Amino acid sequence: MSDDFDVIVIGAGHAGCEAAWAAARLGSRVALCSLSRDTVAHMPCNPAVGGTAKGHLVREIDALGGLMGEAIDATGIQFKLLNRSRGPAVWSPRAQADKREYGRWVRARLETEPNITWICGKAGRIVIESDRIRGIELEEGGGFIPGRALVITTGTFLNGLIHIGPETQPAGRAGEPPSRDLAESLKSFGFRWGRLKTGTPPRLLRESIDFDGGVSRGTFVEERGDAEPVPFSFLTDAIAREPTSCYLLYTNEAVRDLVRAHVGESPLFNGQIKGIGPRYCPSLEDKIVRFPDRERHQVYLEPEGVESREIYVNGCSMSLPRAVQESIIRALPGLADAVVLRPGYAVEYDFIQPTELRRSLETKRIAGLFLAGQINGTSGYEEAAGQGLMAGINAARLVRGEPALGLGRDQAYLGILIDELITKGCLEPYRMFTSRAEHRLLLRIDNADLRLTPIGRSIGLVDDTRWSRFEARQARFARNREALQSTALRTPCGNRASALEWLRRPEVKLADLYRDGQIALEVQAGQEGLDLASLETTIKYEGYLRRQVATVERLRREEGRRIPEAFAFATVPGLSREVIQRLSEVRPDTLGQALRIPGVTPAAVAVIGAYLGRPMRPAAS
Repeated sequence: MSDDFDVIVIGAGHAGCEAAWAAARLGSRVALCSLSRDTVAHMPCNPAVGGTAKGHLVREIDALGGLMGEAIDATGIQFKLLNRSRGPAVWSPRAQADKREYGRWVRARLETEPNITWICGKAGRIVIESDRIRGIELEEGGGFIPGRALVITTGTFLNGLIHIGPETQPAGRAGEPPSRDLAESLKSFGFRWGRLKTGTPPRLLRESIDFDGGVSRGTFVEERGDAEPVPFSFLTDAIAREPTSCYLLYTNEAVRDLVRAHVGESPLFNGQIKGIGPRYCPSLEDKIVRFPDRERHQVYLEPEGVESREIYVNGCSMSLPRAVQESIIRALPGLADAVVLRPGYAVEYDFIQPTELRRSLETKRIAGLFLAGQINGTSGYEEAAGQGLMAGINAARLVRGEPALGLGRDQAYLGILIDELITKGCLEPYRMFTSRAEHRLLLRIDNADLRLTPIGRSIGLVDDTRWSRFEARQARFARNREALQSTALRTPCGNRASALEWLRRPEVKLADLYRDGQIALEVQAGQEGLDLASLETTIKYEGYLRRQVATVERLRREEGRRIPEAFAFATVPGLSREVIQRLSEVRPDTLGQALRIPGVTPAAVAVIGAYLGRPMRPAAS
């Protein structure tokens, strides 16, 4: 191919789609390389978006101008806001997706972007000159694609190997070949790499399950989702689609006995699988072996779409032989007649240790080479999409000669995600949790736009439509706060107090004051929940927020002490060999990042801080 591209994106999963979209919207000529357009934004595992902390990531992706929030709002079939009984810092939206419609929506949006050129082919050898990206060669004589930056988002395809009992098949996911040449090309550059494992459950024929009978007999519990769905995107006013039901059931003694009887045939336990699996999303056989005293485990039957015939059996991921899987499914309450369309499987794949990356997600060894998604050791569509967005932004900014965009831990869950990957690396598939955020009251779903949309606008990713909507919301927020300050209410004791002061009481709810007509507020049609939540949380938690902001400012001053890229850690007296090794591997940008590296003590960081700015002696040879 003769065309020179600014940015080449390998893979059109959730990371690749966000990377291509961001780079193209920032003016880069993008080549999006995928095996097929039919699997764009494919959901090979659970057809769902969001969940605890993951919903925060989607809100942040949307606030910056990414795709995922709008995509799930347009194609979701059941929405829930999780953790309603707890504080606003951990409220998290989740939605079941219509799997095929989701992929079609994302593909259609990408096809409207003139800066994206689609290339169907299999990426092979990475071509570099003087340790800089020059382009990529396609396998099987597909030609050479020249480019100035390369974003690799290959998911589970690097030397992917599927396991179903004793059966193995080279594949990135069912029916799709692995990436071998690309994997070996990456390894030839000396990157530290490892091998991980993930899995998926069987799919059942919808018509073979008696859902109504299961509910009437008490075998299934029907779950319909929220009556008033909370959207993911700040551009969505309301979700109009009728919700689709999911069904909860539990494993029983028969299932437990079957798994125990056949655990020796599980690739996970007989040594066939070498990769490390996810701790927080274990397979059925893993759960039963690890928790022998647990009498039952939750299983959800989730439709893969409104018209889809496939039911996803959430909670039953496994890699046992096909016949054993069928026996287990039919032993579940209410599923005696269920038809298994496809067995579950485990997939092993190579990944690059993310300590090889800069905060921009560019590799330290090869200029212009960016990695995003499961290739960095993460799990989940949301973690992948967030990395893809940031990699796409920074690839485009690199090509334009602009500094990389980095988000701090106090600014976004996206900042926490990337900081932990590049600082700590991965020993197992990484998953985001709200507990990872030390300032999570500042990083709520209701204020993601207030935190990040100005940043998206400043780099050119937020368009005029989103920006005008944001400015209107920001102005409403300020006017509503003033209205609360200036409106006097009579308390039950007969005293008068400003609505703002009265709202600080735990038992007082802003929604009640507004709906009862006690306070006049400006609320955008369809945005009542968002407008009221942001306002109420800011006022009720004002003291806590002020203290967190003060803490952040203090930590930012300490964090801001930069460590030169060529700093010779080995010449600093008093550092142990282990500390020198870890610091030399990660090459932290700041003292704050150095402190978060496993094995690096506060005392060691204090010593390094004392030596910053001094002339460094050459390291001993």
